[in-house]
Amino acid sequence: MNLFVIVLINSLLSLTLVSIAFWLPQMNLYTEKANPYECGFDPTSSARLPFSMKFFLVAITFLLFDLEIALLLPLPWAIQSTSTTTTTITAFILISILSLGLCYEWMQKGLEWTE
Repeated sequence: MNLFVIVLINSLLSLTLVSIAFWLPQMNLYTEKANPYECGFDPTSSARLPFSMKFFLVAITFLLFDLEIALLLPLPWAIQSTSTTTTTITAFILISILSLGLCYEWMQKGLEWTE
């Protein structure tokens, strides 16, 4: 019963805070809130500038390899388990797939800044 009361109170409190946060900003609508803030200066151009597609590809590649490192970090502890063969094969497959993807992106000239 105590757990139910605690969960109920927390849910009601969360719902109340979310609804206040949703409705409160809509009370004061004026144009200055819609403008981007640039260090106290009036914006001279649009805040929605396009960015380079090459930069996007390099950023996605970085994120994939960063994820690879996060997946391979527990590998030394996993090798100590009883199924070292499965762990080694899984790590090799992961590295192979990412290496093939890197080679493909390199062949498609996705990593070159100049053309």
